[in-house]
Amino acid sequence: MARVNFDHVYKIFGEDVYAVNDLSLDIQDGEFLVLVGPSGCGKSTALRCLAGLEDISRGHIYIGERDVTYLDPKDRDIAMVFQSYALYPHMSVRDNMGFSLNLRGASKADIKASVDRAAQILGLEDLLDRKPRELSGGQRQRVALGRAIVREPQAFLMDEPLSNLDAKLRVQTRAEITSLQRRLGVTTIYVTHDQIEAMTMGDRIAVMSAGVLQQLDTPQNLYDKPKNQFVATFIGSPSMNIFPATVVQNNGTAAIQGGENFSLTLPDAVKGLILDHKDEQINVGIRPEDIEVVQYAERADDDNTLRLPVRLVEPLGSEIMLHLEGPGEEPIVARVDPRVQLKGGDVAHVAFNTDKLHAFNPATEEALV
Repeated sequence: MARVNFDHVYKIFGEDVYAVNDLSLDIQDGEFLVLVGPSGCGKSTALRCLAGLEDISRGHIYIGERDVTYLDPKDRDIAMVFQSYALYPHMSVRDNMGFSLNLRGASKADIKASVDRAAQILGLEDLLDRKPRELSGGQRQRVALGRAIVREPQAFLMDEPLSNLDAKLRVQTRAEITSLQRRLGVTTIYVTHDQIEAMTMGDRIAVMSAGVLQQLDTPQNLYDKPKNQFVATFIGSPSMNIFPATVVQNNGTAAIQGGENFSLTLPDAVKGLILDHKDEQINVGIRPEDIEVVQYAERADDDNTLRLPVRLVEPLGSEIMLHLEGPGEEPIVARVDPRVQLKGGDVAHVAFNTDKLHAFNPATEEALV
């Protein structure tokens, strides 16, 4: 087990394609860190650089106290779990799991002891004599994890290991991986494009876009305090609502004006910050759960209750996703109680929790609030 450090790492393809752009990360001993972002953001390239499967263009990578920047993959003391499992089809589960130890010249007794221990941890004891073709997708993924465990590496690297599993098995296996990592205490760097995986598994999450680290923080802080509009919309499902509005002030009251019939009064907690942008257009963000359907008569005097046309209703059993007409091109989505009786074409009376508003500079997309 060891700390892992990316020190101003670049990976440049050709002359000007920056797959990884000045990445600096300090991953603590025993930490579960998730690299997340859309396809092409550089997260898998960063992991491959750490594994030694890609040469970096500039910078340094450290595992523990060692500078491994120019070491071969076999000398880095890491174990990698791939999306495709990468099992040898002609070998049994036992032989697949013990293959790396066999290459090291370990004794048969040591290999058997290590494989049996990993199999017990992963619940594979009854499958050790089977071939990979005789296993389910979830079982194959556990064999791939077992092969990593027996090596007792300083770090686990996992590259989208659940993407080939169906939805139910993916939920089950991510819980198993998280529990296993906590039990073993091995530093783990996990790559995924699935922000729900990232939120539920990581001690911290590194959000990447276009090769650049956007924000590194705990899952809750990323959700509550995104540094920019990209992070705000990428983290959370459904995504944060973003719409344009102008900051106005009348008789000491500050508000954001999104259109003739769309005005929200700002609470004192954020008024001072947003008033710095008086008469300017900003991008306003609010999470779907911070919009509530109310009876208009009950909230007639509430400045932050609006009448908005309903575009679409998505019933999900435990909740409803209500798509509402807003001031921007995209609808405003509200996560509401399943007992709400509305349909497309109705007018909904909705209250916005303005204590939960976010504001972003439309030019830089950096957070204002």
